[in-house]
Amino acid sequence: MASNSERITGKYCVASTRWHDLHSCAATRQMELPAAASNSRPSLMQQAGLAVAQLALALAPHARVFWIACGPGNNGGDGFQAAQHLQNWGKAVLVSTSAPATSYSTDALRALGDARAAGVCFTEQAPEYFDFCIDALFGIGSLRPFSALHCRWIERMCDGTAPVLSIDLPSGLNGDTGNLSLHHVQADYTLSLLTLKPGLFTQAGRDACGEIWFNPLQPENRVAADARLIGQATIPQRLHASHKGSYGDVAVVGGAAGMTGAALLAANAALHGGAGRVYVHLLDARASAPAAAPELMLRSAAQWPAQATVVAGCGGGEAIADHLPALLQNAQQLVLDADALNQIANATPWQVLLSQRVPGRTVITPHPLEAARLLGCSTEEIQGNRVEAAQALARRFQCVVVLKGSGSVICSPGALPHINPTGNARLATAGTGDVLAGLLGAHFANTHDAWGAACAAVYQHGLTAERWSSSSHLTAAALANAL
Repeated sequence: MASNSERITGKYCVASTRWHDLHSCAATRQMELPAAASNSRPSLMQQAGLAVAQLALALAPHARVFWIACGPGNNGGDGFQAAQHLQNWGKAVLVSTSAPATSYSTDALRALGDARAAGVCFTEQAPEYFDFCIDALFGIGSLRPFSALHCRWIERMCDGTAPVLSIDLPSGLNGDTGNLSLHHVQADYTLSLLTLKPGLFTQAGRDACGEIWFNPLQPENRVAADARLIGQATIPQRLHASHKGSYGDVAVVGGAAGMTGAALLAANAALHGGAGRVYVHLLDARASAPAAAPELMLRSAAQWPAQATVVAGCGGGEAIADHLPALLQNAQQLVLDADALNQIANATPWQVLLSQRVPGRTVITPHPLEAARLLGCSTEEIQGNRVEAAQALARRFQCVVVLKGSGSVICSPGALPHINPTGNARLATAGTGDVLAGLLGAHFANTHDAWGAACAAVYQHGLTAERWSSSSHLTAAALANAL
């Protein structure tokens, strides 16, 4: 029968360090169909229902009353199967369902009959009292306006104090994009069955899902992944017989008047991220490196090594524009962030220069507003499908893209999109993006691998925030020092 489920993320942290394939809802249905059409036992629905019941019991072993809200499709059938097991294990189970029998598949009808035979209590109303709730309403079913009855059930789930476990997806969450409908379930736990979906990990997915669990069940037909969830990278051990030149040079260009802190944050992150040497070209000529970071070397472009990985744009303001043509044409390895991206968005010739750079030599790190400027669209359109937006940027500019945000998306032309699972709201403070740019520059300088550097940097950046003490606030400077 169903294998044990794996915890992928906690509510505020990553739980699994493994890399996982992600499949769209369409790909998931493609895997479901052959399994549903076969006569093998246990059926996929039987496996799913058992997995849900096992996890519910593990999460709430002392709960007595379980309420399961079942929708009209196979998600509801999974709920019926879970109800049967919980009832047989001595729990009081209440199932709310309003769908006619004709709406259910053969497997779901069989599960409904099994639940009734086990003595499960059925009602259209949400109960006044329950210890634990299972959301089996819609899963990966196509999003549609919910009926008034389903809206009342969802409100009851969200208003109650009992924990909520969603099957596959919280009802109202788009499994491909992570966007939420007006009415949606706010889950404490989500058990994704058969596949992990991209929308669980980006945009509003993490907030809606609570802890994310995964059970692959036992499908006979696996299909190619649509994306991948980043796992922890292996950091090579430094050789004893090495020196500072063995680990790459980073040159940070930015820090216009009033914004020198951004460039210094990036430079400090590059230092703590493992770069052998870090040079800083501050665009405010009156500024100096702080005494707290004596390792930083203030140098102009003519004074740093030609092979240095350049991190450009942090706090650059309009002054960065004077340096972009030369950097786009001459930098061996280039990380473009913040004001560098804003200036490129306003200059078509520079966009052409960016797209003509040698493949694998450039990483851009936009947040959603910067991405919108680069693509000439709205922030809402970027957030409406973050994976597609990152892919569009990678195709247009022929480089590695890190679209920052909840579930940062990493894309490169022709490569499988990757989504980062680490990070939390502590990163929502000024300067943390500059820290990421500098850290990425350090990885890039050390490995000469733009894709690997981007994946490793976003994972490490987020993981550092997850490990932050709950008794202190995170600041960008402290984050850089903790890398």
